[in-house]
Amino acid sequence: MEQVVLGQIVAPHGVRGDLRIMPLTSNVQLFTTMDYLLLPDGRRLTVTHVRPHKNVFLVTAKEIPSIEAAEALRGKEVSVYRKDLPELPEGRYYVGDLLGLPVLDEAGNRIGTFKDVLPTGSKDVYVIAPPSGKDILVAAIPENIREIDLPGKRIIVRLPAWDDEDIR
Repeated sequence: MEQVVLGQIVAPHGVRGDLRIMPLTSNVQLFTTMDYLLLPDGRRLTVTHVRPHKNVFLVTAKEIPSIEAAEALRGKEVSVYRKDLPELPEGRYYVGDLLGLPVLDEAGNRIGTFKDVLPTGSKDVYVIAPPSGKDILVAAIPENIREIDLPGKRIIVRLPAWDDEDIR
């Protein structure tokens, strides 16, 4: 079953085994809605309490009773099953659904592959990996991102003039 990484355990918190988890998703509200987290070794943690704290989430899991148990998980990623993620409104996508998709220009020429999203605070920036050369950065605005076609497995973009000239 497909899993989606939500965050990374960065440290224990307190003496009761709470976990400090750094979000690795822009949709941080997922931490407050999930009732479980999966560890890389397949163990499932039952989430009993979550609260934001500075730039992390403090998570209490039934299976982690002590600071020693929490310390043993330092550096581990936590994930959930893809099927358990809430549906997003139209026009919103999970980054994991876009990773690896071919990126084409409006004429159908392949520009590269969708590599990542850089959150900037105002608008996201999509990172496209061309077949050769440096990554191409494209602001995720309607003028640039013409179509995201998940069923057709492709993204259509209009590159700014300076980028368009650089990749030809």
